[in-house]
Amino acid sequence: MAGASLLTLLDDIASILDDVAVMSKVAAKKTAGVLGDDLALNAQQVTGVNADRELPVIWAVALGSFRNKLILVPAAMLISAFIPWAVTPLLMFGGLFLCYEGFEKLHHSYLHRKDQPHESHQIQQPEITDWVAFEAEKIKGAIRTDFVLSAEIIAITLGIVADKSLSTQFLTLAAIGIVMTIGVYGLVAAIVKMDDAGLYLSQRQGQSVITQLNRKLGFGLLSAAPLLMKSLTIIGTAAMFMVGGGILTHGLHIVSEQIHHAEQAVEAVSVVGPALGLLTPSILNGLFGVLAGAVAVILMTGIQKLRS
Repeated sequence: MAGASLLTLLDDIASILDDVAVMSKVAAKKTAGVLGDDLALNAQQVTGVNADRELPVIWAVALGSFRNKLILVPAAMLISAFIPWAVTPLLMFGGLFLCYEGFEKLHHSYLHRKDQPHESHQIQQPEITDWVAFEAEKIKGAIRTDFVLSAEIIAITLGIVADKSLSTQFLTLAAIGIVMTIGVYGLVAAIVKMDDAGLYLSQRQGQSVITQLNRKLGFGLLSAAPLLMKSLTIIGTAAMFMVGGGILTHGLHIVSEQIHHAEQAVEAVSVVGPALGLLTPSILNGLFGVLAGAVAVILMTGIQKLRS
C-alpha cells in the first residue's frame, strides 16, 4: 500500500511538472515581445554607470527583479482568485506610468537642448558628483520599470494557466519569473560588457589566423558597442511607449478594436500588407502611448504647480 501510494504521488508530481513545462513554453512565446522590451529598457537603464560598476549594478537590479516576482506571483494569484476584475485596471495604471516616464524623458531632453541653443553641437552631459546616489537612482528606476513589465508578463502567463490547478498556476508563474529574470539580466550583462570583451580580443598577440580573426572581431565589437548603447537608449524609450500603450489599448476595448481594424486594412492593401500589418499594432500602440504620456505629464505638472 505504501509503495502504491508513493508511485501515485510520483505520477501526480510528474503530471504537474509536465503541465508546467507545456504551459511555460506557451507563456514564453506569448511574452516574447514584452521580454524584448524588458531587455531594451533595462540595458538602457544602466547606461552612464562606471565600467567597473556595471555588473554590480546589474546584479542589484536583478535581485530587485527577483523581489518583484516574489511580490507579484502570490499577489497575482490572490487578485485572480478574489478580485479578478482588478487585474486590468492595475495593469493599465502600470502602463500609464510607463508612458509617463517615457514622455518625461523626452520632455527633459527637449528642455535641456532648448537651454543650450547654439553653444555646442554636442550635448553636454551634467557632471556627476555623487556616484553612489547616481547608482542608487539608476537601480531604483530600473527596478521600478521592471515591476511594471514583470506585472504584464505575470498577467499574461496567468491568463494562459487560468483553467489549471492552483499548483500548476503557481509553479508556471514561478518558472516563468525565474527564467525571464535570468535570461533578461544575463543578456543585459553581456550587452554592457561587450566593449570590454572587444578590448580584450583586440589586444590579443600573435600572427595565427585565429588570433587575427579575434582581433578583427574585437575591433568590430569596440566599434559596435557605442552604437548599440545609443540605439538601446532610443529603443528603450520607444519600448516604454509601445508596452505602456499596448497595455492601455488592450484595456480599452474600443481602441483595441480600431487598432485591429487598422491592422486588417493594412494587410489587405498590398503584397507586403501582412508584414506591415504585424508592425501596425506596435506603431499605433506606441503613438497612443505617447499621447497618454503627454496627458499624464501635463496633469502631473499642473498638480505640482497647484501644490507649490
